[in-house]
Amino acid sequence: MAIAKAERLMNLALCLLGARRPLSKRELRGSIEAYLEAGSDDAFNRMFERDKDDLRELGLVIETVENLEGEVGYLARRDSNRLPAITLDAEEAAALGLAAKVWQQARLAGAASGALQKLRAAGLPEDVDPYGSHGALEPRIPVHEAAFEPLMLACRDRRPVVFDYRKASAARPETRHVEPWALECWRGHWYLAGFDRERGAERVFRLSRITGKVRARGTGFTAPVPDVVTVRETVRGWAGETADRSALIRLRTGAGYPLRAKATKVREAGDGWDELEIPYGHGLDAWLVEFGPDVVVLEPAELRADVVDRLRAVAKG
Repeated sequence: MAIAKAERLMNLALCLLGARRPLSKRELRGSIEAYLEAGSDDAFNRMFERDKDDLRELGLVIETVENLEGEVGYLARRDSNRLPAITLDAEEAAALGLAAKVWQQARLAGAASGALQKLRAAGLPEDVDPYGSHGALEPRIPVHEAAFEPLMLACRDRRPVVFDYRKASAARPETRHVEPWALECWRGHWYLAGFDRERGAERVFRLSRITGKVRARGTGFTAPVPDVVTVRETVRGWAGETADRSALIRLRTGAGYPLRAKATKVREAGDGWDELEIPYGHGLDAWLVEFGPDVVVLEPAELRADVVDRLRAVAKG
């Protein structure tokens, strides 16, 4: 159905752009096969009006002209629908080049490279290197999770999804029904922000904890999408970045450099261990678990208990 409509819209656009004079509804109906197959005049009129509105929404300028006999005709002048010439300075070209290089590890790499080639065809000077003097920079956004592409498409199409998700503290994954809003990479990990239907609230999911396939489920969202989806700020809160107190941990010498970078105090404890004082906020327990046997929580007791619970859940898994 979607392909048939796209073909019909394309045929209508070509007819209007190729005509040297305004074409009436009668002439358009006789020129486009899909309109000829319309069951009645009313069905054709409804279809044509919808198609005309869709083309205008897509940016095609369609003029409505009335001739001397009072018959209404339609025309899309080429000069009114021609895009302006593309002009880029060296800095703009370099920015586009860097943006294209970012996605070389994802399925978007082909689209990004194709976009640069289209800019060349549209007039980007051959002597302007899109990578320019920034060639030493090699930005990368690694995408190793199989869930990335289906979730990216679901965010774009506003399509609810279902997937199995295993929390760091859970022994088994749970099925989650989510209305996906946005994806964001933070500290080398990809996160999805969306509306969890069963919990009736916003949630953030780490893609590496999604197990199995992401499945589409129906169409349409039940909750409004925020104007600005602050995935990073939400993740920062859950990861203890918005800390309001301190924790004391013991860290194996030569390990846990991300923890050392956050530490406010560090001292040698002997026997191959150091003691660190680090900011403590919601979600710190989940982060500490990732360092396994290289970390021992000394205080507070509640943080130590949370870390032990998470380790036990992992061991049972």
